Amino acid sequence: MQIINVREHPEYKEKAIKYFQSKWANENSMKLYEDCITHSITTDSPLPIWYLMEDLGEIIGCAGLISNDFISRMDLYPWICAIYIEKSYRGKSLGKELLLRAKTDAQKAGFNKVFLCTDHIGYYEKYGFAYIGDGYHPWGSSSRIYESNNQFSV
Repeated sequence: MQIINVREHPEYKEKAIKYFQSKWANENSMKLYEDCITHSITTDSPLPIWYLMEDLGEIIGCAGLISNDFISRMDLYPWICAIYIEKSYRGKSLGKELLLRAKTDAQKAGFNKVFLCTDHIGYYEKYGFAYIGDGYHPWGSSSRIYESNNQFSV
């Protein structure tokens, strides 16, 4: 089992684009992941970072560390986004591993906290995240916002 930082391993770019698109995009947002992942490889900025989780050559999960997750609280960053673990691999704390990797990389980049938005209640709290309020998306819905101090381990 390994977590791959796509910026550090650009040979995974096409796999990452396809995987994120298959889990998070719709027909109108396919270009979003292609463009973002492609440009993340060559940017001088610490963000975004895209991760793949691989087991024996098979992609089994993903996550991102980005500047904003399409939410009104643009004063908060970075955001952990697009966390996904294949159903057959759930229940093995692999999501925790992706969270820890993103938090570690955020800390290395000088960020003291990370944020995420979700509708899941009870999952992220287990890993040191605290609910801080709601945020609003451009499409009209809202999500719960959580923060975690990067000095805490998950």
